[in-house]
Amino acid sequence: MARWKKPTKEEVLENRQSLAARARNGDLRLPGAVAEIRKGFGLTQEEFAKTLSLTRRQIAEIEAGAANPTLETLNKIGRLFGFAVGFVPSKQIRDL
Repeated sequence: MARWKKPTKEEVLENRQSLAARARNGDLRLPGAVAEIRKGFGLTQEEFAKTLSLTRRQIAEIEAGAANPTLETLNKIGRLFGFAVGFVPSKQIRDL
């Protein structure tokens, strides 16, 4: 499996800021966010799973949108990037 280079601290910060902006705008969905967080750290699914005490299969299913992760799992993932799990108004509600 091809590996990409580890991002620099500056690149990780840029990724974090970009994801946070997209989350504020309501343009970030769980499967894509998890994959972007993982890739933002330059980790494979296996490495990411070990970091979170999860299995590679759990990460793969979350990234594919086929899983229903627990709040504890979501908090573990979010904490790595400085995110907290919470409710965010959808665009439709904000536009009313």
